Amino acid sequence: MGTPDFSVPALEAIHALHKVVCVYTQPPRPAGRGKKDRPSPVQAKAAALGLPVRHPVSLKTPEAQAEFAALGADVAVVVAYGLILPQAVLDAPAKGCLNIHASLLPRWRGAAPIHRAIMAGDAETGIAIMQMEAGLDTGPVLLAERTPIGVEDTTADLHDRLAAMGGRLIVEALDRLGTLSPVPQPEDGVTYAAKIDKAEALVDWSRPAEEVDRLIRGLSPFPGAWTEIGGERVKLLRSRRAAGSGAPGEILGGFTVACGNGAVEVTEAQREGKKAMAAAEVLKGLNLPRRIG
Repeated sequence: MGTPDFSVPALEAIHALHKVVCVYTQPPRPAGRGKKDRPSPVQAKAAALGLPVRHPVSLKTPEAQAEFAALGADVAVVVAYGLILPQAVLDAPAKGCLNIHASLLPRWRGAAPIHRAIMAGDAETGIAIMQMEAGLDTGPVLLAERTPIGVEDTTADLHDRLAAMGGRLIVEALDRLGTLSPVPQPEDGVTYAAKIDKAEALVDWSRPAEEVDRLIRGLSPFPGAWTEIGGERVKLLRSRRAAGSGAPGEILGGFTVACGNGAVEVTEAQREGKKAMAAAEVLKGLNLPRRIG
């Protein structure tokens, strides 16, 4: 049960070793210039693998719950599915439902754990395989694996690394199911990763350099932190801390920008209507004023 690109490595890994009786995903959504319905990445992969797919709008109806129970599944694997699983669905598989969560629970329960870990300046994150229960990411953890967050890692970088890790770890969890001891999550250290609001994406150059840098990397590639340059909205997609100081928003050379304290060097950006490019390429067609934002 999954929807976005993050879920695909888990589907591939499970399909290679186990019988997948059905794939659940979100319904196709309008996308692209023509706004035609486009299947989710998980639906597209399931179709390529010849697997049956269902995409109910809700699992709350008795009919949807009966259809799910009739599958007779041993276990359900849930990863970034996007629908709430009612208790009847959680109880239907003989061995319950396992969730692949992209954080070290109980830190960053909720919708945007990868973004929030980078934006908060966490030194590490990881994957937790959790036995699901009714609460929001509150179930006991069966397996976990850590990975450091590099000083230039973006959400895209971490997303791909954690997606692969999730596929590897869920296979191990399925192989060891019944022998793993569920570890209840501690009460201390609980944090919630709120869904990203586009209003967060405007860069405030008066903030400290470490916060600006983390914002840029944490919101890359979506929704993309942005600043205004000569009346144009420019997305900032990669950055790193840099030497120098000045008035907030002051250009210190190249694409290095002064912050409230310290400075940030933008290393990749995207102009309106153009592809993402290295900063040096962006600057060939963009005259930076003395101050931006």
